[in-house]
Amino acid sequence: MLEHLQRSRQTVQHLTTCNYGSFRGWVRHLLAQLEWVSGRVDRFLRIDPGRTQRLVFVCLGNINRSAFAEGVARSHGVRVCSLGLATTTGVPAYVTAVNTARRFGIDLSSHGATDFGDFAYQPGDLMLVMEIRHAHRLIANGIPPDAIVLLGAWSSPRRLHLHDPALIPEEYFMTCFALIHSAVINLVGDLRSAGSPCTLP
Repeated sequence: MLEHLQRSRQTVQHLTTCNYGSFRGWVRHLLAQLEWVSGRVDRFLRIDPGRTQRLVFVCLGNINRSAFAEGVARSHGVRVCSLGLATTTGVPAYVTAVNTARRFGIDLSSHGATDFGDFAYQPGDLMLVMEIRHAHRLIANGIPPDAIVLLGAWSSPRRLHLHDPALIPEEYFMTCFALIHSAVINLVGDLRSAGSPCTLP
């Protein structure tokens, strides 16, 4: 009986790690779902394709999630950049991110992080965040709320909280990057169908 319980616990832990990164990631996913159901994040789920001149992907370090999202969008011919809310400009992408991105056909070997302090917001920028708290930090730093959206609203399946894969077992990198990959492709498809300026040559 004890051995069965231990095996079950290990299975749950493995599934949690693979799908959400960690127990904390799972909890933040549930909290994001609650905010969605309550309507509190509705303003971060809408875009205006006609006003979107450039996609700006945002996370904390700009060495994993937003770096990969930028690479995917750039490979589809979109005007794009990325940044981190708490990073050092010039830091390279995390080695696991580089290796995982390569499996999607994206090369991050020459990526260098950009700190928010070295970023100049321009009208027409669409700020695509990985977590709800990132949206609030951008607002606190003067970014207009209507210029901010949750990238995970376009992922398949929808995942409003895209947990940071840093310092987490490698299997979650694949999950996280697969979600980001689908989200970017779906978003770019919507923008291109609408004739958004960010997708034009």
